[in-house]
Amino acid sequence: MGSLPHVVEDCFGLLKLYSDGSISRHPEEPCATPLLNDDSILFKDLVFDPKHNLQLRLYKPAAAVSTTCSDTRLPILFYFHGGGFCFGSRTFPHFHNLSIRLAAALNVLVIAPDHRLAPEYRLPAAVDDARLALKWLQGQAKGIAMHGNDGDEKVDSWLTGVDFDRVFVLGDSSGGNLAHHLAVGFEAGSAELAPVRVRGYVLLSPFFGGNVRTKSEEERPSETFWNLDMYDRFWRLSLPIGSTLDHPLVNPLGPYSQSLAEVPLDPILLAVGGGEILRDRVVDYATRLKHLGKKIQFVEFAGEQHGFFTEHLFSEVAKKLIQHIKDFILDNSK
Repeated sequence: MGSLPHVVEDCFGLLKLYSDGSISRHPEEPCATPLLNDDSILFKDLVFDPKHNLQLRLYKPAAAVSTTCSDTRLPILFYFHGGGFCFGSRTFPHFHNLSIRLAAALNVLVIAPDHRLAPEYRLPAAVDDARLALKWLQGQAKGIAMHGNDGDEKVDSWLTGVDFDRVFVLGDSSGGNLAHHLAVGFEAGSAELAPVRVRGYVLLSPFFGGNVRTKSEEERPSETFWNLDMYDRFWRLSLPIGSTLDHPLVNPLGPYSQSLAEVPLDPILLAVGGGEILRDRVVDYATRLKHLGKKIQFVEFAGEQHGFFTEHLFSEVAKKLIQHIKDFILDNSK
């Protein structure tokens, strides 16, 4: 008689992978964070991938919901959440609150898409879903261009007052990883998305890895909450089975990754906390891209740990980061 299936990976008791390949998830992710109540921002959900029933959430300043004047069109900011590719959605309180904060502080339309989660759907599923979300926006833009501002039944009315020529992509942690792959995949100018035009990418503490440990990974294997073992566990759960940490989806500068020397990239704003395990890996990424002549802005927040923005949206450091993002959007909207 064979042995019963046993747990081989356990993420916080919320996600368990068993020896027979079966998976169990806690029906809800416990979170004590209250939802941010800001009447100045309205939001609603739409399906962008009927095949996988994937939804996204639009966040728009209330004053702009009924405005369609050309001189008041809002920039668009895609927000891809973190969660190690294994957790999270647009409805998760931290991510919902962050989207409201960004929409209010930057006066933009925020689009927050979900993606399929690992290990049920291992990478590159999340990358494919992120790409599809931008293609969905392209379909909306084409519908408006074809039918006018009144649109038709396939075009959402909230998108008639936005500027498809000023789109920015922001990703936090694993979402930052997605933002990198979108930047490389669509390349500068994003001609494949016309009439949508991505002007720049914001990567907040992007979740990268590699077989060779960095100095910050070796000397700072633990933060207040996050530790290197957790990161490794997320990679084991999200990568194609049998892959290593030098897989191109993990290590953008690794031996098996595409050379970025000849890849034209839109401007990138890169931010990391000085107290993060990932700090050196993000610094190496910024240094390499600058050496290749890419347009990179890098900012480090001394002593801050992973999730410093998501966890503390109204802190002084969060306000500084928002100002950097605001300046980045303004500088690349001309």
